[in-house]
Amino acid sequence: MSEKQIISRVDELVAEEHSLRQRLAAGELTAAEEHERLKHVEEELDQCWDLLRQRRARRDAGQNPDDAAARPVSEVESYLQ
Repeated sequence: MSEKQIISRVDELVAEEHSLRQRLAAGELTAAEEHERLKHVEEELDQCWDLLRQRRARRDAGQNPDDAAARPVSEVESYLQ
């Protein structure tokens, strides 16, 4: 996934996050539905940000950014933002 694709996916996920909160406020979702979907959105966002940081670090170190790989949710979810 290229840097441009990662940033595009982050934008999509942030828009979905906002939409979920609006739909909850409008009564279109239950709190449980919103919470479950938000959890998945936040996990994928964590993975995207981690992958973007990996790509940039590799490029800055003179390495191939395409060698960066998405890490499992269990690994990236505990990172401090």
